[in-house]
Amino acid sequence: MAGAIASRMSFSSLKRKQPKTFTVRIVTMDAEMEFNCEMKWKGKDLFDLVCRTLGLRETWFFGLQYTIKDTVAWLKMDKKVLDHDVSKEEPVTFHFLAKFYPENAEEELVQEITQHLFFLQVKKQILDEKIYCPPEASVLLASYAVQAKYGDYDPSVHKRGFLAQEELLPKRVINLYQMTPEMWEERITAWYAEHRGRARDEAEMEYLKIAQDLEMYGVNYFAIRNKKGTELLLGVDALGLHIYDPENRLTPKISFPWNEIRNISYSDKEFTIKPLDKKIDVFKFNSSKLRVNKLILQLCIGNHDLFMRRRKADSLEVQQMKAQAREEKARKQMERQRLAREKQMREEAERTRDELERRLLQMKEEATMANEALMRSEETADLLAEKAQITEEEAKLLAQKAAEAEQEMQRIKATAIRTEEEKRLMEQKVLEAEVLALKMAEESERRAKEADQLKQDLQEAREAERRAKQKLLEITTKPTYPPMNPIPAPLPPDITSFNLIGDSLSFDFKDTDMKRLSMEIEKEKVEYMEKSKHLQEQLNELKTEIEALKLKERETALDILHNENSDRSGTSSKHNTIKKPSLLACPHLSPPNLSSWANLETCLRLTTSFLNICLNCLPLHSKPPLSSPCRAPSPEWPSLKSSSR
Repeated sequence: MAGAIASRMSFSSLKRKQPKTFTVRIVTMDAEMEFNCEMKWKGKDLFDLVCRTLGLRETWFFGLQYTIKDTVAWLKMDKKVLDHDVSKEEPVTFHFLAKFYPENAEEELVQEITQHLFFLQVKKQILDEKIYCPPEASVLLASYAVQAKYGDYDPSVHKRGFLAQEELLPKRVINLYQMTPEMWEERITAWYAEHRGRARDEAEMEYLKIAQDLEMYGVNYFAIRNKKGTELLLGVDALGLHIYDPENRLTPKISFPWNEIRNISYSDKEFTIKPLDKKIDVFKFNSSKLRVNKLILQLCIGNHDLFMRRRKADSLEVQQMKAQAREEKARKQMERQRLAREKQMREEAERTRDELERRLLQMKEEATMANEALMRSEETADLLAEKAQITEEEAKLLAQKAAEAEQEMQRIKATAIRTEEEKRLMEQKVLEAEVLALKMAEESERRAKEADQLKQDLQEAREAERRAKQKLLEITTKPTYPPMNPIPAPLPPDITSFNLIGDSLSFDFKDTDMKRLSMEIEKEKVEYMEKSKHLQEQLNELKTEIEALKLKERETALDILHNENSDRSGTSSKHNTIKKPSLLACPHLSPPNLSSWANLETCLRLTTSFLNICLNCLPLHSKPPLSSPCRAPSPEWPSLKSSSR
């Protein structure tokens, strides 16, 4: 009985001692946590619990944020959690976020968890366009974000389309250009491949170093009005207070650095900023809500404290943290180097293994080919043995045939000697026949030329005979003229036996003299024709050369007439109008009619014809009386000076 009463008392005492709790949900940038908090806990108790859970020691940058009627508020450290204007429904939700931003992330952020939380928060603000980022900087930041998440770029793993589900660029940037997601991925991957070798914390720090240079980084904006009622924006950041135009959040109209502000205060909705320089007017503005003024003052106090702390020596705790961070960083660096060496050795080992496997496979293929070649060689050897036996038998037959062939060869050689002698004699006869045929061909050609010449001479002779007969017919039918005493004309000096003196004409020719005269006349005729032809060619050549240099406008009337005469081809000579005189006095002949002595060729031809006619007449006058010579009108020989060329 007594034991039962004691047990009931102890149970009731335990029940009275158990504190009341409530559930709190903490949302970080990459996780959610729930805690059971006592009803009496203050904001600092909950904040310390969250920081211990995360392993965070740089607590001064962070806070627990909640929302009241569309207004952001931060949990106060010295006030009970449930005394805040939070929802009473469990779980009570708070967001663990960075409340204050560092001036230089690389120098101030010591712990890796701190860097990681800042990286995630700044990245989300850029993607949500709460921080303006240019398109080119957005691509670079996206490449560092990919490096932090995926590590080094590997083409075999990170194939085309591996970023299709990632949110890396602000929608404003994507809509600004007519580019497909594949094109954006290609440009991000190009930058991503250049970040090879960077660890996650290094890539995140590079991301923060670029982001902290953006104009809207770390700035909290609040809508305010000045005394005139003009709407403005108040910006609070790690460097001071800034006044912005509502349409321009990038460039402040006026700034108040923390070291130039003497005092900040508010009364109801009016907020006052007193500069350190008393000559500068106090800046006053009004906010929309009292709660906003409290939030502004809270942010100003926190940023100002951090601003002053940065300009002092680090506290012992911060020094220990930095020393531990350096040691941890050095340890991680060594670990990364070791892993890099192991990775390199593993890659080399894999390459060596692949090479050995390749060589082994190659050697196996070579061995297989060698075995096949050996088998083929054995088969070939057997075939060669059979062929050798057959060849040996054939060799014996060939030796027998060779002996027979040797005998036949001796017989053929003897026959060949005789055949060679006969062949030599035949070749000599053939050569003599060829020479004789050549001579006969030359003789035939010469005889053909002589026959042609004889035909030509015969034709000329027949023509001369025809002309002589014509002249004889004319003489026989011509009436007799009374004798005249013509003036004797000079004859060519070569004709020594042909004299026409006064009214007498004597002939004293011999056959040899006539032949000599004919030959000389023919020779002179040929020489003159050659000279005339050569001279005409030279004249034509000269005319052709100077024709191109002639100036038509300077031609005289005579030049024109000469050219016209030349164009008529010279068919008529200026001597064509000379009277045709008689050349010989003969009872039966009258001299041939000479049309002109325009050139020596015509003269010689007429003289030859004339002499031929006279020679034909010589038998008729073979015995004339010396006192009565054959009389005929003496020819009137025109002077050759006018026609000689």
